[in-house]
Amino acid sequence: MTTTTHSMAASPQSSAQSAPLHPLKDFWRYFSANRGAVGALLIVVTVLLLAALAPLIAPYNPDLTDNSVFLVPPAWQTGGSSAHLLGTDAIGRDILSRLMHGARLSLTIGIAVVALSVLTGTTLGLLAGYFRGIFEIAVMRIMDIILTLPSLLLAIVIVAILGPGLMNAMLAVSIVVLPHYVRITRAAVISETSRDYVTAARMGGAGHWRVMFSEVLPNCTAPLIVQATLGISTAILDAAALGFLGLGAQPPSPEWGTMSADGREFVLRAWWVVTFPGLAILITVLAFNLLGDGLRDALDPKLKR
Repeated sequence: MTTTTHSMAASPQSSAQSAPLHPLKDFWRYFSANRGAVGALLIVVTVLLLAALAPLIAPYNPDLTDNSVFLVPPAWQTGGSSAHLLGTDAIGRDILSRLMHGARLSLTIGIAVVALSVLTGTTLGLLAGYFRGIFEIAVMRIMDIILTLPSLLLAIVIVAILGPGLMNAMLAVSIVVLPHYVRITRAAVISETSRDYVTAARMGGAGHWRVMFSEVLPNCTAPLIVQATLGISTAILDAAALGFLGLGAQPPSPEWGTMSADGREFVLRAWWVVTFPGLAILITVLAFNLLGDGLRDALDPKLKR
């Protein structure tokens, strides 16, 4: 009798423990296990807040010049000033203010490039993986040709044809990273179309477009989310490289690559002019890469333990 009572009392507890977690809680459990990804998330959120609040918290206008403070070192170095915590550049502009406003520009470039690439690449990959045949062969051979060319060199050629400028640089980087989204989407679509739920939808009378966008595409989003997160870091890095070469954002835009290019002739006597924009690129790109790794671990069922 006592045994029965104990088993009946333990039954609700065991059933409560076996109840499945909410998807968001399950995701966070796997994501938070990666401490590097959590730290990267905090850095990304901080950069996003700095970018959003730059007009309110930046101490100076990013384009404001001051003839009396040329190449002032950071505040902790001899000759520095607390009025310019990270120093000034060759024409007296505040480095900290330009970095904050540059975060807005660099993040806008990364997000816009990824949005354009994901939209175009997902559409092409979905159509190629679903309909197959000649269209698939044509699309994938074009993507293979793009992948055979060095990415930065291809971006330089495209910008050289279109002309230097921020919009042309964003378009060039979008074309360079496009094949990754096409290939990922196509592989996921081919895998999903052979599953039972797709067959059931077809037998239920669903048309091609409904099967593609309502059944197949939602189940292909996990790898696309991971690739998009990693793609933001790639876009920021490529845009900064184009800006450094004078083919991206043009002065006086406070884009991090352009800032590094402006200060390269002063690198020996004013290290802060080049170092701080370079560190901003390094930290932001590393944070997005670590965040992408954490999302991959949390969203891929094969990596869950």
